[in-house]
Amino acid sequence: MDLRMPRRLSTNRIRLLATAVALSMVPVAALAQQMDMPGMEMPATKPPATPSMEQHPMKMTGALGPYPMQRESSGTAWQPDTSEHTGLHEMSGEWMLMAHGVVNLVYDHQSGLRGDDKAFVSGMLMGMAQRPLGNGTFQLKAMVSPDPLMGRRGYPLLLASGETADGQTQLIDRQHPHDLFMELSASVSQQLGRNSSVFVYGGLPGEPAFGPPAFMHREAIMDSPEAPITHHWLDSTHITFGVITAGVVADRFKVEVSRFNAREPDQHRWNIETGPLDSTSVRLSWNPARTLALQGSWGHFVSPEQLEPGVNQKRLSASLLWADEVTPGWRAAATLAWGRKTVEHHKDDAFAAEASLKHRGWTLFGRGEMTENRELLGLEEHGPAFQVGKVSAGAVRDFRIADHWSLGAGGLFSVNFVPDALAPLYGGNNPVGAMGFVRLKLD
Repeated sequence: MDLRMPRRLSTNRIRLLATAVALSMVPVAALAQQMDMPGMEMPATKPPATPSMEQHPMKMTGALGPYPMQRESSGTAWQPDTSEHTGLHEMSGEWMLMAHGVVNLVYDHQSGLRGDDKAFVSGMLMGMAQRPLGNGTFQLKAMVSPDPLMGRRGYPLLLASGETADGQTQLIDRQHPHDLFMELSASVSQQLGRNSSVFVYGGLPGEPAFGPPAFMHREAIMDSPEAPITHHWLDSTHITFGVITAGVVADRFKVEVSRFNAREPDQHRWNIETGPLDSTSVRLSWNPARTLALQGSWGHFVSPEQLEPGVNQKRLSASLLWADEVTPGWRAAATLAWGRKTVEHHKDDAFAAEASLKHRGWTLFGRGEMTENRELLGLEEHGPAFQVGKVSAGAVRDFRIADHWSLGAGGLFSVNFVPDALAPLYGGNNPVGAMGFVRLKLD
């Protein structure tokens, strides 16, 4: 079957893409209008106090409760209060508007017998609008991605597996493209006391209460254009087509429960899917200090794999995120994460460690991973588990080209570790990979 994208997008896809971009650009347009007004320009990281903000102090708190906005991450996940918070921020009456995004143009080389080369575009554009409601907050978020343009087979990535390109065969040694719609969500919170609140979050798509923040939102590795091979253990639920989450915030603690549709997105990347909210997850989050964010979560996933209908999974996850300015002008961040998938009587673990260091436009980043993968022989979840690993390191240099816009160039190199039983399939025990990329950031 020819899996290449057609030379021209259909009229329906063009309309869908235009609609998605329009949804995400509503806050951007409002921001642009505000920035044309004298005295309204704001830096990317920490907006100054304006009369509008002083009149509405809730504007700069989290969407789910009375805590710093910097704690917000993907879905309802938390990150450290000291996390970098880039993007455009403006006030428009009762509304606080925010927008940020990045587009990467990547050339990818993966070596060995299972390797391949590909040039592709990836990234995301997100818009958010938030306002006070009662004694709490109402928030809308929209996030879209150009990933479907790379084609249904995604891009080469050794030791990655998950989802399908054609509804019949697994994607192995490739990273699937994310859907056009990454998030269309709304949330409402109400304070119970000075440091406590209750909230409800819903999305189609959205992100249930499971795992750490999605990899493209974790400060320690967000500058890498490469997806982790631990993705389907830790954070593949960041695009879930149907989720409702309810939770309670008590100062530095948060407990939340989600009902959601656990089916992985199918090979049709341009649409919005629907399904029963028949899966459940529970997450406990704790930020013991401003620089730390911990979480532990459990989930029961009903029939998540398109190619294995009726086969359920249980998953566990735990993670620690740290971020801080270690000395003036130097920022560092780190992630430690563990995930476990239980399918029938099999229990397979994955581990990830990530880190970054930023200074004067330079960012150094790295990641080490290990997974117990049963899909590398194309036998779905019923093949033998192979313990495989990967280490990646890279750098990117960003140059400010205009207010709130930067252009960057970077690259990364990775070494993969496969056991002797798989070495003949990969052409050795240590196939390598490399990526070079340029990016445009709205920040």
